[in-house]
Parts: sequence; C-alpha cells; structure tokens
Amino acid sequence: QVQLVESGGGLVQPGGSLRLSCAASGSSLSQYAMAWYRQAPGKQRELVARIPSPGYTDYADSVKGRFTIWRDNTEHTVYLEMNSLKPEDTAVYYCNAPRGANYVFNWGQGTQVTVSS
Repeated sequence: QVQLVESGGGLVQPGGSLRLSCAASGSSLSQYAMAWYRQAPGKQRELVARIPSPGYTDYADSVKGRFTIWRDNTEHTVYLEMNSLKPEDTAVYYCNAPRGANYVFNWGQGTQVTVSS
C-alpha cells in the first residue's frame, strides 16, 4: 500500500523559512495532481497549495507570496517552500492527491510546523 511521508517540519522563529518534502513509498507521484494541506489545533484541515499540472500552481490567500509548491525533476517528491513564516502558520502539514471531494491516498503522519519566538 502506498504511504505518503511528509518531512521537513520543525520549530522556527517568525520570519523564518522551512522546506517541506512529500514522498510516496512504493509509488511515483508524477501522475497525480498534488497538494499540501495543514491542520491547526482545533481547526479543520485546509488547502494550502496545489500543483494540479506542470507549470500551474494555486495557493490559499493566506500564503500567497510566501509559500511555493513544486515537484522535483523526477517527480517523485513534492516540496513546499515556506518563507516569512508567521505564528498563524503553525500546524501539522500534510500532502495528498485530491480527486474530486476525496483523496487518492490515505493521509500520512504529517509534519509539525511551529512558528514561535
């Protein structure tokens, strides 16, 4: 069974940067539209950024201009570069492949991002 593995999270001060990675054990992600999501404590999971096709990306208003989503050349990994981080970016970040109202994969463990001084 394909398992998504997110990594790269951590504790960072406001204004700092992190790069998150998403890979799938046992599968390539190249055939899928991919997206990053996040879930803060007490809140619902929300879409942060998506890359539905090569050269096309889309972002939540709250992260536009600060976050960048891309795939590596082999398209086995999807990244989320996060700059100018704010305390409100604190959440567990997940990746998945949206398919209509559902998702292709089971959710992974996510990676915790904490922005705090």
